[in-house]
Amino acid sequence: MSITFSPSGVGSVGVQNPELATSFRRAQWRMLFAAMFCYLFFYTGRQTFGFAIPGIQAEFGVTKEALGWASAALLWCYAVGQAINGNLGDKFGGRRVMSAGAILSFIMNWATSLSTGIVSLTVFWGINGYFQSMGWAPGSRLLSNWWGRHERGTVYGLYTFAAGLASVLSFVTSLVVVGYFQLDWRWIFRIPVVLLLLGGIAFYLIAREKPEDMGFASPHDEADDVAASEAAVSADEGSLARYKAVLSNWRLLVAGVAIGFQNAARYGLLVWVPVHFLGSNWAKAGAASVIDPRWISIALPVGMAVGAFSNGWVSDKVFGSRRYLAIVLYMALAAVTSLCMYAIPTSDVVLGMTVLFLCGFFTYGPQSSFWALCPDLVGHKRAGTATGVMNFFAYLFAGLGEPMIGHFMDKHNQTSLVFLVVAVCATSSAVVAAFIRR
Repeated sequence: MSITFSPSGVGSVGVQNPELATSFRRAQWRMLFAAMFCYLFFYTGRQTFGFAIPGIQAEFGVTKEALGWASAALLWCYAVGQAINGNLGDKFGGRRVMSAGAILSFIMNWATSLSTGIVSLTVFWGINGYFQSMGWAPGSRLLSNWWGRHERGTVYGLYTFAAGLASVLSFVTSLVVVGYFQLDWRWIFRIPVVLLLLGGIAFYLIAREKPEDMGFASPHDEADDVAASEAAVSADEGSLARYKAVLSNWRLLVAGVAIGFQNAARYGLLVWVPVHFLGSNWAKAGAASVIDPRWISIALPVGMAVGAFSNGWVSDKVFGSRRYLAIVLYMALAAVTSLCMYAIPTSDVVLGMTVLFLCGFFTYGPQSSFWALCPDLVGHKRAGTATGVMNFFAYLFAGLGEPMIGHFMDKHNQTSLVFLVVAVCATSSAVVAAFIRR
């Protein structure tokens, strides 16, 4: 797979001065890599929970359903925070908001590690969800300032690829904590997030909000802005006006429902697949090994990372920026691979890793196309608000799924049921996404 970019990415500077155009291109990439670097560590602050569940159950004596509600608390606070912080990213700038979120999430993870019961754990984890929501939409807003419409699919694919690698990092560091070092569950919320703190500080020092801050012209094509109803957007547009414009776009709301089902499938896998593969012998770790069935779970975020980049590329290069086609294709295949995972025993390491990789690949892949839709539909000046609103739907649905999956596992004592729920959610996402047609 080769990556090519159109000349539209250099904006008007390319016509005036080739040397300046080269400098601008380098600045574009620097901003993209800064955002990717920061978000590479964000999931160490929220996707480690599944690895802590067995230890929390053993210490607090609570059910999986109760822990599902704790997970839902983070997801719903994240959803509310997205609706707020996406707009704040438009208002105050993604650089400041994203960096603040990384630092505050680091603090709340440590607070979660000091919990004395399920109530305090749920409260701290929920507050952490709000601070985690200060990352994605503001970062997306910054990228939409630097990149034009015809490159967004690939750019958001790379940004989402970094998020997928963040899942890999959170899974690996968690397994190292509970497996290799044999520390208790509290250290899962202490060690990995040190990387998040460093990423947030580095992003603030490296990133700049928009090309104009560095003396460059905007890369946005006027015709694209008009097509996105952005011609009437003033530089000082208020928050209420931004929300009104975004919520009046029916395609964005349809996309919100579609990503809601997609994210319910995604978090069903991220939270409960570790529980499925850790099994009842989670505490009898010994030295971690790649042939240990617990390490099958690593195939999931690896597949997600690769799938995220591939889907953004496919939406740009294969479907001509018609994002909904890439979304429908991947979600349909996600449903098929999830049904296959349901039938595979945890003892079959090779087959389990292969199919779980594909399951993650197709389930998470469409996220890059969903995020590229936001500036496509409402224009880059409202991209933060649109991303926040869409992510509100995503995590509202994901939160609804967590206690439901935990309840099914408690009732039937069968962790593989997660794959049936994921298949249903993926199918629903594919059906709804077919109506976006943009």
